[in-house]
Parts: sequence; structure tokens; C-alpha cells
Amino acid sequence: MKTWCLAAALLMIPTPASAQGPAFAIEGGGGYTGFADDGIVGHSLIAAAARIYLLPRVSIGPEFQYLAGERDHRDLMLTGNLYVDLSERGPGRPVVPYLVVGGGLFQTRDNFLGDTFTSSEGGFTAGAGVRIFLNSNFYVAPEFRGGWEPHFRVSVDVGYGGRD
Repeated sequence: MKTWCLAAALLMIPTPASAQGPAFAIEGGGGYTGFADDGIVGHSLIAAAARIYLLPRVSIGPEFQYLAGERDHRDLMLTGNLYVDLSERGPGRPVVPYLVVGGGLFQTRDNFLGDTFTSSEGGFTAGAGVRIFLNSNFYVAPEFRGGWEPHFRVSVDVGYGGRD
């Protein structure tokens, strides 16, 4: 009985009304990833991500990346990301710079002398970008990241959501 009373009391606490937009975002995009080897080994990139806001300027969520290199070389990366917005969006401020860091699983697959080689290991990325809102919910976000497996990534995402 005490638990029900406490729950009812917490639900009755007034909270300020908010005109904020969705407290989540979904994104998809593409770009270029260069891996450090004897030189730079280039891959095309397709990525999809989702985020939920924990605080007005802090969000977390998963990201899936598919990278296609020369011939049959393919890489997959699944990370959990933390985003920190460096400013708040508001009237007259449609641009939101942010930092991102993520960690997870990196898998590479390639054919070598007729056999398929697959390897999996931990991976991480870190970087920065800027969300440029086209209206109240849609944005484009150019971004630069570096990470392990040693690489750099230049991409542009298109997203829906965010916080006002």
C-alpha cells in the first residue's frame, strides 16, 4: 500500500510544460572511411543510428556501420554512442555542434587466396560534428571521427528528432 501511495504522490508532482521537440533522434547517412595501413585504404560507409536524450544536451544510442572496401573486403561496426551537444538549439540557433564517443564491436571480412577470413575485436570512435536543422525536426549533420581499428571517418547524416 505504501508503494502505491508513493507512486501516486510522485505522479502528482507538477512539472513545467515544455515546447521541446522529440526526446529522441534517428539518423542515416554515408561517407568515407580511411584505414591506416601502408597507406590509406578507403572504404565507403553507410550508417544508421538512434538516440534518446537523457538530459537536454546528452543522448545515447546504438549505431550500425557497414563499410565496403576494395573487392570483397567488408567491415561491420556496432557501437553504443554517447553524444554531448555543445550548445542548445533555440529560436535563431538552428546549428548545434556536438561531440561523440562510442565503443563496441568491429568485424572485418575479406577473401584471401580463395578463403574467407573473418576477424572480430573491440572498437571505438570519437569525434565531432554539427547538426544543422532545416526545420523543427529534420537536420543534416556533417561529422568527423577517428577510432580503432586505426581509421578516420568523414560522413554526413540526415536525421529526424532532437531537442529544441
